[in-house]
Amino acid sequence: MKPSRDIARLIEIMAALRAPGTGCPWDLVQNFETIAPYTIEEAYEVADAITRGDLDDLREELGDLLLQVVYHAQMAEERNAFAFGDVVEAITKKMIRRHPHVFADKDGNIQPAGVKSAWERIKAEEKAERAARRPPEDTAHKSLLASVKAGLPALTRAVELQRKASTVGFDWNDPRAVLAKIREEADEIEAALDRNDKQEIAEETGDLMFALVNLARHVDADPETALRATNAKFERRFAYIEQALAAKGRSLEGATLEEMDALWNEAKSVVVPAKAGTHTA
Repeated sequence: MKPSRDIARLIEIMAALRAPGTGCPWDLVQNFETIAPYTIEEAYEVADAITRGDLDDLREELGDLLLQVVYHAQMAEERNAFAFGDVVEAITKKMIRRHPHVFADKDGNIQPAGVKSAWERIKAEEKAERAARRPPEDTAHKSLLASVKAGLPALTRAVELQRKASTVGFDWNDPRAVLAKIREEADEIEAALDRNDKQEIAEETGDLMFALVNLARHVDADPETALRATNAKFERRFAYIEQALAAKGRSLEGATLEEMDALWNEAKSVVVPAKAGTHTA
């Protein structure tokens, strides 16, 4: 089968990989749940390519992300739920509906005024339509936080949960108060360590991370971006340790923790921070 610029060829390839008896053994045993983590990973790799300003890599990563859409659509078609064409139709319908200021309405008119208010109204209508299609649920209590999507990455969802709660005043007014909460959570982790309770340690660690996200929000720092920057900084400094040892004919395995720690501290004053848009590994 030859490669092609036509999306139909990619759909054919995915169908062949999932064909019983002749398909790929690994692909045949996958389902929505097992593929979902790869979908999230590919989205992050798209973001990483953008951050690095690598357009060649971005092309590849967008292809990987597109494959995820095709993969899920193929599995849905096997269940007679929907096909890739239905996905395309749904998003094109949504984009046309949400942009009446760009696409003519039923009378051929384009209305540029009130774009933001129209966008919010249309999204609300779509949300109501989706809710109407879902099975009835218990409406005795509708949480304020129910609108925060469960499928968001944990860091992003933590921010959104906190923002939503803050709309009714459930929030700190001073970042220093959040810092005090961080210290409190750290003390609770230490107490859990003393008890050697792994489940409690994990729970308290989650509480500490939630508090750290709250601090990032209060100082207007995106936690995902901040952590990405720290990851890159860690890579640069660790690479300095590797290079310094290699220059002496040494390896990481042959170095002591004390030696590596000394080089780490040296790297803090020697390694130059990477510029935005450059590879930081």
